[in-house]
Amino acid sequence: MAQALKRNAFHSSRLVRLLTDMGSVDAAAPGSAFAEKLSLWVDYTDAIALCAVHSPGPAGAGAASLAKAASPLPASAYQTVADAFAKLRSKLERGIGTSPLPDDVSGAFEPYRRYYLAHQHDMEDSVGPLRARVREVLLRATPELKQLATLDAALDGILCARESRLLSTLPMLLQRRFAHLHKAHQQQLPLAETTAGDTAEPDASERWLQAGGWLARFRQEMQTVLLAELDVRLQPTLGLLEALHHKTNNTP
Repeated sequence: MAQALKRNAFHSSRLVRLLTDMGSVDAAAPGSAFAEKLSLWVDYTDAIALCAVHSPGPAGAGAASLAKAASPLPASAYQTVADAFAKLRSKLERGIGTSPLPDDVSGAFEPYRRYYLAHQHDMEDSVGPLRARVREVLLRATPELKQLATLDAALDGILCARESRLLSTLPMLLQRRFAHLHKAHQQQLPLAETTAGDTAEPDASERWLQAGGWLARFRQEMQTVLLAELDVRLQPTLGLLEALHHKTNNTP
């Protein structure tokens, strides 16, 4: 990538909005646990990155000694980790978009739960090591970035389990959507049969996967939620990269 990474206009509301539109959560309702907890988690990561970008840094003799202690980074340091980030993001997005979806048409959610959990596992295994790699680069940079890396590592340790618990509820929320779409489809059958009369086609499960079918719609929505979850998981790493890019470009 020849230019700086451009952050999407992403906020926690992207994932929450998807789930709200599907009726899985009510983001506006008091006590909406998923919406509130996700917003708090993303606010933490945003605050860390913004703090590093706008911090003037330590002043006086202490600043001079810290500056001497920090080894100058090679010009390629940012580009190397930025390229690694872009490569990983592309790989995970491609996996979500191209991996075979369950072909089960029994009306059971379990195959889709396993599918979703498998992609969550891939994200967990990939995103954490990249975040740690970016932190290592920051630790060799300016005092401000070293402080940011230390803070991020501490918060990662504090919030990691909380994040996992929160995101582990997504399959359950999707199961609600699955059940809702299936029920709505079943409720529409008598009306469709009455309207079509003798020309009404039987409710063959294979048709659920055709364009406009309830299961085809659910599968598309599930992949969209996976992509939104990926954005959430990558956001802390993206914040570190933006801080690194900002300091690299604004250091005399």
